[in-house]
Amino acid sequence: MPKIRRVAKNGNINHSIVGWCFQDHWSMDELIPIAKQLGCGSVELIGPEFYPTLKQHDMALAIAGIDIGVPPFTQGFNNPKYHEKVIAATKKSIDECHAFGWKKVIAFTGYEEELSKAEGAENCIQGLKEVAGYAEARGVTICLEHLNTRDDTHPMKGHPGYQGDDVEYVVDILKAVGSENVKLLFDIYHVSIMNGDVIRRLHQHKEVIGHIHTAGNPGRAELDDNQEINYPACMKALLEIGYNSYVGHEFIPTRDPLAGLEQAIQWCDV
Repeated sequence: MPKIRRVAKNGNINHSIVGWCFQDHWSMDELIPIAKQLGCGSVELIGPEFYPTLKQHDMALAIAGIDIGVPPFTQGFNNPKYHEKVIAATKKSIDECHAFGWKKVIAFTGYEEELSKAEGAENCIQGLKEVAGYAEARGVTICLEHLNTRDDTHPMKGHPGYQGDDVEYVVDILKAVGSENVKLLFDIYHVSIMNGDVIRRLHQHKEVIGHIHTAGNPGRAELDDNQEINYPACMKALLEIGYNSYVGHEFIPTRDPLAGLEQAIQWCDV
């Protein structure tokens, strides 16, 4: 491993690294100190078995995942037949976060299966309302993620069949739930593919944004000259709207992962 330099220096953006993207390159026990040396404050979406390691390195978990035995984005709040296990898994993750002082848990609409958009929205509202009070009592925020359905080249680059593929649809669900502890995971990569107009949407939905993810579009690869998103401008927009939580870098490396992380952090460290 080459010498790791601190590249997050300005202190305006709180950087986080999404663990699953780098599991083919480093163990989480290796990634956590690497992230700290780069100047990140968090490694996220990793298993609770690594929470003590985060604490040992004085690092945070920006957002926690849930374990439902299948990819969690496939079975979500939009389908009542999954409510029991999704709600139970969400509460478990909330409890684990509360015990360690972490503040956010991810959530998904799930795939549409036989459900219309309207039915899926109503089911999401009902399910999220069931767990919102539980999150509120423990000081944890549930962040519902919007995902793209256009990219069918890789199971983690796009999610054909996912019901919450319109960011406005997801925002309407959140507004209907009406809880300060149920917000939007605004993934810039997914929003750029499905809706575009990213900076305007950051301003438009600032009240419901709970977490941010990055990746290069197209390809969910590095934040570099081969992709189309102007990440420095997006980060400046986050500062303009007063967003002060974490920005999770969630790209799939196509080259040296450390060099890719260094570039992503530098580009976003406005």
